[in-house]
Amino acid sequence: MASGEKKEWAPMLKITDESIFREQIAGDRLTVAVFKTTWCKDCHFIDPFIGEVETAYADRLSMVEVDRDDLPELCGELNILGIPSFIAFRQGRELVRFVSKLRKTRDEIEQFLDRAVEVSAAIPG
Repeated sequence: MASGEKKEWAPMLKITDESIFREQIAGDRLTVAVFKTTWCKDCHFIDPFIGEVETAYADRLSMVEVDRDDLPELCGELNILGIPSFIAFRQGRELVRFVSKLRKTRDEIEQFLDRAVEVSAAIPG
């Protein structure tokens, strides 16, 4: 790829239905759910680079986006308080999460995804 050329990526799947969320996380593929809202400044902070991150990890995991305001009961069940929050799932089970009230950098998100891949690989398929 030439310098300055941007790699195109499809936007992250946005889930607005709890049954679709449960279906997405139930499979054997590692799925990372990103919990956000439209009004969250720290959520918008990750927008310029999260697509590139998703593309870079596409061979190892799937990423989905959930707006906390669309699925408040699910977010309550998962104890999603700070946003954006990242939770890695496989076979319907939570593996690891990256939740804090602080703004998340690209490097921190990539470190979390590396850890999620590592944890998932340690679990028998």
